[in-house]
Amino acid sequence: MMKRLTLPATRRAVLAGAASASALAIGACAPRGGGNGFLRVAIDTEPDSLDPLKGQFAASALLYKQLHAPLTEYSPSGGLAPGLAQSWRSDDGRSWRFQLAEGLQWSDGTPLTAEDVVWTAQRAVDPRTGFANLGDFFAVTGARDALAGRAPASAIGVTAPDPRTIVFELETPIGAFPVLMREFYPLPRHAIDAHGDRWVRAENWVSSGPYILREANALTYLLAKNPRFQAAGSVSIENIRVDVVEDEATRARLFRSGDLDLADRPPPEQIGFLRREIGDRLHGFDAPILTYLKLNHRREALSDVRVRRALSLAVDRQFLADNFFSGEASPTIHVIPAEVLEGSDRIVPPPDRDAARALLAEAGYGPDNPLSLVLRVSSGSRERIAIAIADDLRGAGLEIEILSSYPLDVSQAVAGGDFDMTLGYFNRGLKSEPDFMLEPFAPGGFADDTGWSGPGRDRFAGLMEDARARVSRGERMAVHREAEAVFLEDQCNVPLLHERAFWMISERVRRRDETLQPQLWRDLSLG
Repeated sequence: MMKRLTLPATRRAVLAGAASASALAIGACAPRGGGNGFLRVAIDTEPDSLDPLKGQFAASALLYKQLHAPLTEYSPSGGLAPGLAQSWRSDDGRSWRFQLAEGLQWSDGTPLTAEDVVWTAQRAVDPRTGFANLGDFFAVTGARDALAGRAPASAIGVTAPDPRTIVFELETPIGAFPVLMREFYPLPRHAIDAHGDRWVRAENWVSSGPYILREANALTYLLAKNPRFQAAGSVSIENIRVDVVEDEATRARLFRSGDLDLADRPPPEQIGFLRREIGDRLHGFDAPILTYLKLNHRREALSDVRVRRALSLAVDRQFLADNFFSGEASPTIHVIPAEVLEGSDRIVPPPDRDAARALLAEAGYGPDNPLSLVLRVSSGSRERIAIAIADDLRGAGLEIEILSSYPLDVSQAVAGGDFDMTLGYFNRGLKSEPDFMLEPFAPGGFADDTGWSGPGRDRFAGLMEDARARVSRGERMAVHREAEAVFLEDQCNVPLLHERAFWMISERVRRRDETLQPQLWRDLSLG
């Protein structure tokens, strides 16, 4: 599904339309309760893959946390804890030795060994798979050569000297390497060898996480407790039903009617209304979430930094925060949230469309030669945000067309380079460190898809490498500040908002730590 949106005469019309849509979408619904033995969850997007080495969507990452066990784990407070590995050590930050827990098994009873971990790491950087990328293995010895096809994946610096020990050899020391392993999920080689890409089907499913995939179709996933999970005794909920409900207002309505126990991302413009209607069942969390304009540098106009800066100058970020997020988002011109960088006092300037028009004129665009761009956006409430942004850009003399389509269509268009601009968004989940906000834009990152090139990108890449090698948190912070400054000087993309994460959580859901987003369902119970 794809549609072109017509700009209303004023942003007031956008807000009026949003208010009308909210009133229609959230009618009074009496909660019906429900205690069918399932945790009932709604996610906003169909996962693009249940294979952790393939999937890119946040919805996929959320399911990975339930279905797969990582090498190291998030603690109940969001820190670092043992996962499949019970311990790890390094004397120099360059050679890391991980010791697996004893008696680990896959869900089908097959022993889980260090060789499975090594094979998964090799598969992650093997270009023959068609989905390889460096990811968290950017510093592993030989990984870059393997990804480029200059060496076999079997030659990378990941070895298993015995069935319970894995050794990672890094090209540069990384003091936080175990933290990176919190979302590295070893995979069942025997199942993948037997079934190929079909191993992710329910009938072929094998994993090591707290839950297994019992049934799946395009819109519903049924998860069942994995009795062979290493900490199965601490998992309370036996069954989980996960429904894909893309429309934000529909998720809110289903929650209010008692059909859901857990749902994230309610309509941002309805936050105030929901606070009044469902009270303390709406929970807000400070989170590493960035909304931004992703720019395609392969387009001639957008390869000019003056044009990119003009786009940034034209947007009224405060208007977006106040009117589309009920004041629950922070306008920003930065990637890293101010609260993450200690001692940071960041002021967001108001839009300056006169300055934007001047930059566009320098680049050769004006009333006689207007710049025309297409803004792609996922269907739903983000359409209204896109209309407001387009109105701002139109005020600076640009001609903007909005193209709305399903999230997967937008993702595929970006992957193929078939876009001018898109309203980008990512949520780093439980990862709040500055590393994880900038990493998506570093070479090989999942948001490194804009065609950005030149000395600025090279400098940014070098600084990111430097930051990874710093053991001191203070030193890493300083380098991250410098890297972000380079990113913004080149205006690679246009940061707009730091959002908060909102979850609707039913009264029957019990959490171990109420300060964290409920992303680890093994830590939940039903009252």
